[in-house]
Amino acid sequence: MPEQSCENCKIRKKYDDNPKSIAGRLWRWHINFCPGWKKYYFSVSDKERAELESKYNFTKYKEVH
Repeated sequence: MPEQSCENCKIRKKYDDNPKSIAGRLWRWHINFCPGWKKYYFSVSDKERAELESKYNFTKYKEVH
C-alpha cells in the first residue's frame, strides 16, 4: 500500500468532515489495526505524528515512537 493512500483516503476525509458519520466511525475503528495506517503513521515526521495523535485521538503507538 503506498504511503499516500492513507493521506488521501476518501473514508478518512469522511471522518474529517463528520467524525460521527458511520463511514467516519468505521475509518477511525479501522486505523487501530490497519497495517497501511501503521506504515503511514511511522513514515511521517514526529510533528505530523503528534498532530495525527491529537486530531484522531490515536494513542495505540504513542509509547512505541
